[in-house]
Formats: sequence, C-alpha cells, structure tokens
Amino acid sequence: MAGILAFGAYVPRMRLQRSAIYAANRWFAPGLRSLAHGERAIANWDEDSITMAVEAARDCLDGQQRGDIEAVMIASTTLPYADRQNAGIVKEALNLADAVSALDVGGSQRAGTSMLAQALRGASGRGATLALAADRRRARPASEGELVHGDAAAAFLVGEGDGIARFLGSHSVTADFVDHYRAAGELHDYEWETRWVREQGHARLASAAIAGALEKFAIGAEQIDHLVVGIPARGAGLALAKKAGIRAEVVCDDLAAVLGNAGAAHPLVMLAHVLETAAPGQKILVVGFGQGADILLFEVTDAIAKAKPLHGVSGWLERAAKEENYLKYLAFTGELRLELGKRAEFSQRPVLTALYRNRKAVLGLVGARCTRTGTVQFPRSEISVNQNDPAVGTQEDYPLAERAVRILTYTADSLTYTPDPPNYYGMVEFDGGGRMLAEFTDADPDAIAVGAPMRMMFRIKAQDGDTGFTKYFWKAVPAARSN
Repeated sequence: MAGILAFGAYVPRMRLQRSAIYAANRWFAPGLRSLAHGERAIANWDEDSITMAVEAARDCLDGQQRGDIEAVMIASTTLPYADRQNAGIVKEALNLADAVSALDVGGSQRAGTSMLAQALRGASGRGATLALAADRRRARPASEGELVHGDAAAAFLVGEGDGIARFLGSHSVTADFVDHYRAAGELHDYEWETRWVREQGHARLASAAIAGALEKFAIGAEQIDHLVVGIPARGAGLALAKKAGIRAEVVCDDLAAVLGNAGAAHPLVMLAHVLETAAPGQKILVVGFGQGADILLFEVTDAIAKAKPLHGVSGWLERAAKEENYLKYLAFTGELRLELGKRAEFSQRPVLTALYRNRKAVLGLVGARCTRTGTVQFPRSEISVNQNDPAVGTQEDYPLAERAVRILTYTADSLTYTPDPPNYYGMVEFDGGGRMLAEFTDADPDAIAVGAPMRMMFRIKAQDGDTGFTKYFWKAVPAARSN
C-alpha cells in the first residue's frame, strides 16, 4: 500500500489584475471582457518552473527527513532545459544526497497526474519519492490564455504506508485528442475551438474516464467527498460531476478567480489545497486532462491532523501583492523587449567546471561551520574566518537555506542593471551565525529595513543571452507568515 506522506505548494507573490489585461487589449479584443474578473498569479522575472518546484518542495518537506528520499520527479510543460536534467537542479537546491534518481516528465497537461500516479505505483519496496509539478506558461498578448493561465507549483512526498492520504488506485485513458499543442521550439500554444474541446474532450473523454474509474474501483459516485478537476474551462467540474452522478457540492474550488490555471501542475495544486482541510475517511477523486485523462483516488487517513505544510496553497495566496502594470508582466514573460541600456551589456556565460565544483554552495546554499569554534561562514574555505582562531581544515558542511535571516544593511540601487529596478541587496545574518551579501527579491520598500526578517529563496540569478544558460542562486525575500 502506498500513500501521500506530506504535501506542499507554491504560488508566486504577484497577482496581475485581469482588468488590467483587458484594459490594455479591449481596443483589439473586446470579447475578453467576460474573463476580466479576479486576478491571476504571475511569476517574478527571476522565477521559472524549477524555482517554483523548489519552493513547493521546501513547503512540503518542512520538518520531514530528507535522507529517506530516493527519487525526485518533476512534471511540467515549461521546463527551462530540453537537455539538462531539470529534476537534478531541484535535487541540488534541496541539498539531497547524490544517491538519488531524478526524472523529468512532460508532454501533456496531465503530466502532473501521470507522474504522481507512477510515483505512487512504484512506491512499494523503496524509499520516498518527491513528486513535483510546476508550470509557467506563456500566452500571446490579447489571448484568452493571458487571463486564464496562472503560475504555481505543488509537491508531494509519497512512499510506502497509508500516510495522510491512502492511494486507492488510478485509471487512465489515452487518445490523441489535440485541444491545443505547442511544437518543439515554439513559445506559445495553438488553441482549438473551445466548444469542440468541451463537448468532445471534457464531456466524452474525461467523463468516460471517471465512469471507468468508479467501476474499476468499485465505488459509488455518492461516496466521493471531493472532486478535483484541473481543467481550465468554466463549469467543467460541475458538468463532469453531473454526468458521473457525483454531488455538485463536492466539486472543489478550481482557484480560477485568485490564481488561474497552472497547467500540468493545476490538479496537484488543487489536491494540495483540498488536503489542507480534508477530514479522515473522506475520498478524493482527482482528474487530470490532456490527450486523454488520469483519474486518481485517495482516502484521507487520521494522520492528516498532524500533516500541515509550512504555508500551503492558502498561505501563499494570502501573501498576494496586487499588480496592475500590464507592461511589467509582458516584460517579465519576454513578450515585450525593453531597451536595457549599456549596463545590461555584460557576459553571463557560465563556467561549468566551477559550477560543478561549487554546486553545494551555489545551488544548495551550503556554508561551513568550524568544528572547533562553532564559527559559521559562507562560502566555505579551508581557513576559518574566526579572528581569534583562524583554524585550518576544521570546517564541516552547514546548510543555510532553511535558516531564518535578518537584514543587517541594505541598499536600493537604481543605477545597476536589474529587470525590476531598483536593485535591493545587502548584508544578511543567519539565525545561528553566518553572514552573506545577498540580493533581495519580491521586495517592497516598506518591507526592507534593518532588522527585518527574511527568508532565503532559490531564484534565477541571471541568464546568458548567447548560450541560453540560466544561473541560479539564493536571494533574500521578506518572510511570509506560516500556518
């Protein structure tokens, strides 16, 4: 028997108001007015599917033993690398042991549910698997996707035992039903006619999959307590519930009004949201759709009372900051090319040998602690920085990413180049010792002050325009309230 042992999620801080998207495009696409309500989550310029997956994983693993993890899987249709293992970058950021397998899963909007089902089916006789899903999809300006999409990630630690949600089984159907597609090398999806997708895809393929799953599991529709439908179509969940005989009141909030649809990650984001309030004994049916459908069934156990993520979907949603600057959003997604100025003209070409040698420090934020004096420092060196005892060869690895930090000094620099000026940076001090000069991100002027509590987050440091290489590092972010 396998189950979910822990769960977590991540939603970026910025919430683009859909009214701002409509206001900018109504001269050309007045029909978007019906979608111009609420807000959608948008990633900052230094976030992508990898950084969001890392944050979801940290949300999930808060208080969990990472040494038991034997595999890391990430599902996405927007992974930054086509030929570099994205799950391997996540593994380094989480400071997991090298003896861990890693797998990237993509190619469909149901990649998230397919990955989770595979992880659960393969859980018998092995250690825990960290199953992640994240998407940051691009959309053409003045398209429905601009208003419907949302950026987010989810994480589940799965393994043997019932855990907090017992896995009762999965059922899948596969058909080359092309409701949309994106060819290799293209930036945007090509969408097909909405009514045909709804009537032929959702009403037939997805509903047939639900009916097949209920029959396979030998469970009645009336026994479902939560129906999770990760389909970006208004009323899709209610329509599927009605056809399957599932009660309308158990259809879960699709978070469309406050987040948008997070693509391959969305069914799992919704599942993480449901688990925040689910009660023991309740049954959760999860639907993932894309060239067919995946149906997953879970039963919540008594252990759910003790399993809470650090923030969860609800906590990250509360962290929201309204954004009405549509041009800023276009610049962050690459749809608008700004004149960056001469200060942006410097090489970001990677030195891959140095990155490999220093991957623990750069990707995992692992510093050092002197075993003789207890002095903490970053980065690690052979000689301790203790002024009274510069011991040699006495340092041990000392992970810093999960430690709270406070601002010692800060600067708001409007001259140096950054995609989101001004560039905030300064000296931060870790709880328990250790200091480093760090960039700040997701920073408002009111949140930056000497002594202000911060949290380290894995973000994009820079991108090389010539090679396409993305440099990742850790930045300080104003601390969010935990549950």
